[in-house]
Amino acid sequence: MPKSVWLLIIGMLVNVTGNSFLWPLNTIYLHDHLGKSLSVAGLVLMANAGAGIIGNLLGGYLFDRIGGYKSIMLGIVVTIVGLVGLTIWHGWPHYVWFLTLMGFSGGIVFPSMYAMVGTAWPEGGRKAFNAIYLAQNLGVAIGPALAGFIADYSFDYIFSANLAMYVVFFFIAFLGYRKFNIAPDMHTSVISEGKKIKNKAPFYALLIVTSGYLICWLVYVQWQSTIATFTQDLGITLKQYSLLWSINGALILIAQPIIQPIVKRLEHRIKAQLVLGIVIMMISFIVVGYAQAFSMFVTAMVILTIGEMFVWPAVPTLASQLAPKGREGFYQGIVNSTATIGRMIGPFAGGVLVDLYGMTAMFLILTSFMALAIIPSLLYDRPLKKAES
Repeated sequence: MPKSVWLLIIGMLVNVTGNSFLWPLNTIYLHDHLGKSLSVAGLVLMANAGAGIIGNLLGGYLFDRIGGYKSIMLGIVVTIVGLVGLTIWHGWPHYVWFLTLMGFSGGIVFPSMYAMVGTAWPEGGRKAFNAIYLAQNLGVAIGPALAGFIADYSFDYIFSANLAMYVVFFFIAFLGYRKFNIAPDMHTSVISEGKKIKNKAPFYALLIVTSGYLICWLVYVQWQSTIATFTQDLGITLKQYSLLWSINGALILIAQPIIQPIVKRLEHRIKAQLVLGIVIMMISFIVVGYAQAFSMFVTAMVILTIGEMFVWPAVPTLASQLAPKGREGFYQGIVNSTATIGRMIGPFAGGVLVDLYGMTAMFLILTSFMALAIIPSLLYDRPLKKAES
């Protein structure tokens, strides 16, 4: 593996670890510390995710125009500005302004990091992207665990710790990435790709399968919003709640050899992977609906993680299979945007359901709603069959 790829892996690890100090605790802070309803907290997270969608599109465009190094540095600098503001002013409504700004700037960084790793090690193929994916999950395992300990002392320290990690990321990027010899024209942006689609059947198939993907993300994100406050109401500490996300990240790394034989058997049966993963994820929400003790939340998180390990990689893989030559970037952009839209809508939808009907009803409604994701997972290839006939 080239040195440049290792630098990108280390940068992604530091980046995600820093992000993971804050995102699992956003709803808890808004609800318990700032006294806002879950509906309002959902709107704030919606603004953050919406800004992330714009940042993702801009990040891909900037990569084409000015290169990965400048794009990443721009995203990091803007994020540091937001974190400095959040460290000093984290009351209402300043929290909303800075969190939205950070959603936008963070969105700029991620597509450039993925584009850079692909062009820095083209012969690595999937290994390059898998390395970045594992670095992300290691960050998810480390960040929340540290955040739980820090928040036990004072929530104010969370913002300072996040800022410190981004300062480290700044120096890694500034010293390590500017010497990368990556030609921007090796990748095309999501925006420019969107103007060239002619093969409609694969595109329609992708839209169908990502509609189910959107539903899955809408429900999944409740773990970061409504379920977060639910754990607090049951007397579960911030340290314990953060540990749940550490279990999630660590299990994704540790359980790879365990699920690999199943994935290999279902390698050419994407539908089976999707349906199996969705059903397992539904079971996790049924378990958490009856959870009253921390051990039950751990059980639910383990089940959820096993389910997501089937669903989350399957959709990008399917997008890669459906994409006509030269359209891979655009198809993956649709997948990423769909996930972000789910993260944008989910907290608000869950918050409204809890405020109107209560936590138990929310679990019942959204678990039933997730079952609908099975339908597009089974029917996505209808346009392909129609085009063939």
